[in-house]
Amino acid sequence: MPKARSQLISLQDTPFYHCVSRCVRRSYLCGVDAYTGISYEHRRDWVENRLLELSQAFAIEICAFAVMTNHTHVVLHVDEQKAKAWSTLEVLTRWHRLFAGTDLTRRYCDDELRNTLTSAELSQVDNKASLYRNRLADLSWFMRSLNEYIAREANKEDECTGRFWEGRFKSQALLDEQALLSCMAYVDLNPIRAGMAKTPEKSDFTSIQMRIRAALKGKQPERLKPFSSNDLGTHSLPCHLNDYLELVEFTGLALKEGKVGAIPACSGTLLQRLNIDLSSWIELTEGFEDQFCHLAGRLHSLQHCRQTDGLHRIRGSGNARRLFGA
Repeated sequence: MPKARSQLISLQDTPFYHCVSRCVRRSYLCGVDAYTGISYEHRRDWVENRLLELSQAFAIEICAFAVMTNHTHVVLHVDEQKAKAWSTLEVLTRWHRLFAGTDLTRRYCDDELRNTLTSAELSQVDNKASLYRNRLADLSWFMRSLNEYIAREANKEDECTGRFWEGRFKSQALLDEQALLSCMAYVDLNPIRAGMAKTPEKSDFTSIQMRIRAALKGKQPERLKPFSSNDLGTHSLPCHLNDYLELVEFTGLALKEGKVGAIPACSGTLLQRLNIDLSSWIELTEGFEDQFCHLAGRLHSLQHCRQTDGLHRIRGSGNARRLFGA
């Protein structure tokens, strides 16, 4: 029986989630429709631009993304504490980047009109700001703001109405570093597995391409969650950027050959730290969605997450034990 979204997303368990949205029936998000010959490649820009725009308003960071022909992958980090630290004015300013708000909230954001508001009106503004603050740290609202926008634009272009996406979105909770990094590599290598690109740097409309282009300039992309460096501390992803780029590159080589290749020893350090052997890593990054259901991680992480639920059977425990080891 399907679970309610509120049961699938628990920030107490993890702030990291893998979300997938798929088009309904023969709808094309991007690519060329072989039946009609119509190209929808320009829609990739829609998705990437909207994703990056949302990351600037929400308290949600993008760890990885890939825009495919009929679906999208995003790995997101929800920063609830960041949203709680925002002032009322900042909450409203962020909300108005995406939505109209109300007459009162717009007047509050106007320096000249703010002082004209009565105490009753200010109370209403505070209530709205509290509502918007919660929404700006809500994974469902993030995905809704992405998918509704794309569906409306696609239906407008196709001159039709009706459902564009299969459903809301599929989500997987990434409970530990092993699950997070293997899922990110799975997402970043999607175009290579699909034959859309030969190398990560040529994988258009992906986070890995953005990271490589920025790395060539000695930087990290401003609109993606950064990897570890000396000045970022706990606000970064749990490894160094160079380690991750090497890992994705060598994994991509193995996938391209259709078998587990002879991976150079220099890339083994991260896998060894994560306690994942090479064959298990290749299996994870070829089909991460199929290995786990709504929760992904080591067996210990799955058990810890479900202790309070009173569940005796944990879906995915066999694959967690087999792929992630002890």
